[in-house]
Amino acid sequence: ETPSPSCAFLPVVCKYVAVELKSAFEETGRTKEVIDTKYGFLDGKGSAVKYTQSDIRLIEVTENICKRLLDYNLHKERTGSNRFAKGMSETFETLHNLVHKGVKVVMDIPYELWNETSAEVADLKKQCDVLVEEYEDVIEDWYRHHQTKDLSQFLCAEHVLKGKDTS
Repeated sequence: ETPSPSCAFLPVVCKYVAVELKSAFEETGRTKEVIDTKYGFLDGKGSAVKYTQSDIRLIEVTENICKRLLDYNLHKERTGSNRFAKGMSETFETLHNLVHKGVKVVMDIPYELWNETSAEVADLKKQCDVLVEEYEDVIEDWYRHHQTKDLSQFLCAEHVLKGKDTS
């Protein structure tokens, strides 16, 4: 039994899972590629399937979705779920600029570790893994039958957060 993401952190995790899923489906949806499912069958039965509607696309996107969260950084100067964003935080950008100008910056963590994944981002990724596994059927249902619906609304509001106290 995998532990559910903590309730307080659930809206944040779900937000970024939905954002990255949307983005990944947009990126992979631009192809006109067709998969020939007759390949490998002796009787030649099977049909051509558009990649954009294929199980392969669904699997490829969901398998790699949480790794994408490792591109995020914690922006401590921000509040709420906006604390996670791609790119360097303003604080670290300022510190890097000072170092490049020759200023000696003393911090609790060595300079070599400044660009390492923070514990918070690593936790976000771990919680993402749990959420995607736990709600795999919901994501698949959206992919097959509800792509016209907003994914954040469908996944987060209607399923993941429904009936949960997230205050």
